[in-house]
Amino acid sequence: MKCMLIISVMLFSALCSRAYNNEFKLADAKVSSGKLLECDNFPTKLVSERNVYVWLPDGYSDNKKYSVVYMHDGQMLFDASKTWNHQEWGVDETVSSLISSGKINDCIVVGIWNISDKRMDDYFPQKVLKYMDSDDYNEFSNGLRTIDFDADKYLKFIVTELKPYIDSHFSTYQDREHTFLMGSSMGGLISLYGVCEYPNVFGGAACLSMHTLMVTQKLSNERNTKIAAVAFCQYLKENLPKVNSSHIYIDYGDQTLDSRYAPYQQRVDEVLRNAGWKVPYWTTNFYPGMSHCENDWARRLFVPFMFLLGK
Repeated sequence: MKCMLIISVMLFSALCSRAYNNEFKLADAKVSSGKLLECDNFPTKLVSERNVYVWLPDGYSDNKKYSVVYMHDGQMLFDASKTWNHQEWGVDETVSSLISSGKINDCIVVGIWNISDKRMDDYFPQKVLKYMDSDDYNEFSNGLRTIDFDADKYLKFIVTELKPYIDSHFSTYQDREHTFLMGSSMGGLISLYGVCEYPNVFGGAACLSMHTLMVTQKLSNERNTKIAAVAFCQYLKENLPKVNSSHIYIDYGDQTLDSRYAPYQQRVDEVLRNAGWKVPYWTTNFYPGMSHCENDWARRLFVPFMFLLGK
């Protein structure tokens, strides 16, 4: 027993030492303002290792505290020359402008990279599966290794491994009122799921083009969408944070993939409305003419940042 304890302590110490030694360094990606740091393969015992960005605004100082926005699909946030589709969110430009103009509180942004072949496993709200009856579950999971779903571990990674590191190495507020999640598409799903699962850690979520279809190409058909969407709404009915205790921002367009979202988003809106959620704690915005892409998320990024961090 004593030997096992010693081994456990040694393994934990090795992990901590690796995290400490694998410090954030200046990123290869370019930003137009602020400073972008990067850690390659941030160490974790919970999910697959991945790169993590930390963006610090101009004038960042240890003499004051900053809110933290944890954003998914981190490799898509800052530098279009480094992304697969040559598009980006323009986080540094938008957030710098909002801070310098006094429209939002000071913040840093933590960009958590995705792993492309594990993106659905990490971002699909895992406990939604429990809200399917056995027949629907069997139909939905046919041909899919649902045992690989890792959203609960992914969120635990953020809460128990990444956040403590960020809070101990950067000058941050550590309370829920200053800690947020943000993402698009399935990154929107995991953001809302994160606020539901950890309401005492995250004070809000921004979900751009939230993927209310729920399924990717692995499961892409109308029947699976219906099964998952109904289960998601039931999950939300039972697991949303206390009414109007958090900030929830959702939006969608009407072009490309977003053109399919309206009926499913309206069901989510109904759940929130019937539970008593309202402005300024919840909003769902519709953007005609906008599509499912980084360029359009960049065009309206100032809206969710002001919703979560506005003065």
